[in-house]
Amino acid sequence: MMRINRLTTDKVLAHVILVLIGIAFVVPLLWMIFASFQPNATLSLEISKHWSLSNFGSILADPANQRAFLNGILLSIGQSIIVVVVAGLAAYPLSRYQLKYKRPFMYVILFSTSLPITAVMVPVYELFVFMHMTDSLFWTMMFLSASGLPYAIWIMKNFMDSVPVELEEAAWTDGASTLTSLRSVVAPLMIPGIFTVGIFTFAGSWGNFFVPFILIQTPAKLPASVTIFQFFGQYGSVEYGQLAAFSMLYTIPAVLLYIFGQRYMSRGFSFGGATKG
Repeated sequence: MMRINRLTTDKVLAHVILVLIGIAFVVPLLWMIFASFQPNATLSLEISKHWSLSNFGSILADPANQRAFLNGILLSIGQSIIVVVVAGLAAYPLSRYQLKYKRPFMYVILFSTSLPITAVMVPVYELFVFMHMTDSLFWTMMFLSASGLPYAIWIMKNFMDSVPVELEEAAWTDGASTLTSLRSVVAPLMIPGIFTVGIFTFAGSWGNFFVPFILIQTPAKLPASVTIFQFFGQYGSVEYGQLAAFSMLYTIPAVLLYIFGQRYMSRGFSFGGATKG
């Protein structure tokens, strides 16, 4: 009986903790939704009697905000394309060839995935200043792509391992080159992996504040992840309604991408790119 009571207590305690964690996530989300439709929103969570789209109108009508969203889209899409292509090409020899230093190299890649970006930002910034590459969306995109490659290569390699090499051998017999077999045989079977890497890369770049904030100085070149701070006034005043509306619009690209790629991502996490038969 004592054991049953203890199990029941532990179960109730676990549910209480989960509910508290859920509330901690849901309350800010509800505030953002409600405040975005309130012209004079405050930090208090309240449902307005008079809903208004004025905050969204102010955000969308501002050319600076339009430019910031465009910069963020270009930065995120550009990085996603670069990372997917380069990671696929780098993962191929790691998956298909018996390299002498393959295991140590994979350990280096695994270690690089856990290296925090803040640990390398000081030398990177010094290098960018020395090479006159600061204040450039292109070079910022290149650095973000380089920092996202270790994780992407590791994931791509695991997906590529699930593609039977016999399919490539059949293509080679028909005269296909290695690059042709990679493009026409392996890549179509790795659609789940490509979507998984692409979506995570886009989401990481879209929400990255620190790197663009350090490497870009011109306000017109800053992405939306940095310009969101424009709503915090110099003397502590905050435009809460516009801040909430901006945040709502800011989440749309990532949410749409997750919805669009949800089927591929669910298949991707099971590493089901292909099945040997």
